[in-house]
Amino acid sequence: MAFSLNKVMLIGNLGQDAEHRFTTNNVSVTSFSIATTNSYKGKDGNWVNETTWHNVVAYGLSDFYKDALKKGRKVYVEGRISKRDYTDKDGIKRYVTEVIAERFNGIIPLDQRDGIDNGSQNGDFVSNKDNIETNPDDDLPF
Repeated sequence: MAFSLNKVMLIGNLGQDAEHRFTTNNVSVTSFSIATTNSYKGKDGNWVNETTWHNVVAYGLSDFYKDALKKGRKVYVEGRISKRDYTDKDGIKRYVTEVIAERFNGIIPLDQRDGIDNGSQNGDFVSNKDNIETNPDDDLPF
């Protein structure tokens, strides 16, 4: 069995409000795009900002995200990269690369706006500290 890893973690700003829809099997699908910016010094010594847009798709998110995933919000997204293709209505084959958010807590709003909490009180988010059993022997360096 070959070992591989497909993992992406992004922090960026939403470019538009998230779109929510349902599949024929009544599974909620939430899609949105986020922008990440990389800064580097150009040949002339001035800082250059390079923005990359990422399409994100999440399945089974709660209604909380209808209010939380709005244009301009800063979010953390954790998931995997997926590539797919389809044929459009004109018969042209199109290719799509997107990030598939893999867990409910894989999308976390990082700022507060318009009275919306960052999700710390929302039941959809799981704090890792609640899932860790403490054992004094675990602190030993060997």
